[in-house]
Amino acid sequence: MKIDVIIKNAKIPQGDDTVQTNILVSDEKIVGFVNDIKGIEADEVIDAEGHLTIPGCFDSHTHFMDPGFTHRENFLTGTSSAAAGGITTIMDMPCCSKPSVRSVVELEQKLDAIKDKAIVDFALWGGVTGEDIREGQTHHVLEQAEYGVCGFKVYMTPSVPTYERVTDPEMLEAFKVIAKTGLPVGIHAENYAMCDYYVKDFQRKGRMDGPAWAEARLALAEKVAIELGISFAESTGARLHIVHMSTGIGAKLVREAKKRGLDVTAEVTPHYLTLNYQEAMTEHKQFAKIAPPLRTKKDNEELWEGLQNGSVDFVATDHAPYEIATEKEGEGLNIWTAFPGIPGVETMVPILVSEGYNKGRLSLSRLVEVLSTNAAKHYGLYPKKGAMQIGSDADFTIIDLDKEWTIDQKKTYSMAKYNPLHGLKLKGKPVKTVVRGKLVYDEKVGVIGKEGYGKFVKRQSIQKLDKVIKYL
Repeated sequence: MKIDVIIKNAKIPQGDDTVQTNILVSDEKIVGFVNDIKGIEADEVIDAEGHLTIPGCFDSHTHFMDPGFTHRENFLTGTSSAAAGGITTIMDMPCCSKPSVRSVVELEQKLDAIKDKAIVDFALWGGVTGEDIREGQTHHVLEQAEYGVCGFKVYMTPSVPTYERVTDPEMLEAFKVIAKTGLPVGIHAENYAMCDYYVKDFQRKGRMDGPAWAEARLALAEKVAIELGISFAESTGARLHIVHMSTGIGAKLVREAKKRGLDVTAEVTPHYLTLNYQEAMTEHKQFAKIAPPLRTKKDNEELWEGLQNGSVDFVATDHAPYEIATEKEGEGLNIWTAFPGIPGVETMVPILVSEGYNKGRLSLSRLVEVLSTNAAKHYGLYPKKGAMQIGSDADFTIIDLDKEWTIDQKKTYSMAKYNPLHGLKLKGKPVKTVVRGKLVYDEKVGVIGKEGYGKFVKRQSIQKLDKVIKYL
């Protein structure tokens, strides 16, 4: 018997247990699992060395800034960082590129710019703005859906000049048209008027300390934005997804919406699980500035509970790096004027393994769901992605559960050499990353994937996650 690749000595999840096996790969897909590889010839053998081997992890929320803002990040550096973090597929946002993606023409322009750079596979978000609604350009939504985007992004607060926010009625109209596609609409859930008022109020009062940013962008602004989004979803039948949800009350609102049978889902980022604004923004100031801002230790724990009980569906990073010299701490920049965003793709999987699985907050089956399976299902890529089944893409994240290490913001493949998670001690780390049967990262040598190996993955189907709430 002759195949392309054997992943040998892999410890794969079976519910909350594991079994040792060898995974057979041909034509970039999983073709079998065997206990004994004697008599099987392969062009390549990748040794998992008995480490936990899970379906390739999926980060469904990245801003790789390409094309147009490649002084911050580009698709090569971003996907290299993802590979080093154990991520095999990313899904890039439509806003932080030039032009922004709000039509098939702009989508194809972006693809032309990035298609020869990727190390890992990638899917794409579609876009819709207030300008699109006002100018009657909603047919672009349907065309993007037909092309293969996996969801649509809407900003309730300003993002970049090329991607307008929506007013409340514009968001309602966006929900109506997106509902026709069956795809999720991801909203940046902060009430603009509240954020704008209190930011200006704090500035008038002379607050220049790091925590001022978080206190001005108050948690109530996220709460009322989520409540409005839920109301619009109920009215229109749209699938509402809360991106980078930062508050415990947000998780409770999503849970209650699910219990009412509404199509409402949410993601959380690793920094909202691990950092609180009082400590992180005092120490790191604008290098911990993000939107929504970091919250409290209580929010950290309530979001972990949300991941455990199903109120929060999966994890993503909101990887949004900026150039230090011109956008974080250059002349005239302070807590109010510095750009909000931090990197994240290289640390998502390790944090969930270390602080989630290894500390008993997440079971093994839940770890696989929130890192791999659920986002792939939600965005219509499963079982091509996020699955360890015969016929699925041979994507694997191989993790040394016992490796102890410390996050170092300078040692990253991302162009952004800052990170408010700098110095965090972790136990557990991806040591090999396999995309469609090809080893693209090996901790012993670094990123070894070829530029342009990563492929654009169109949506395969329309799927919805089960509404399951566990009572802990």
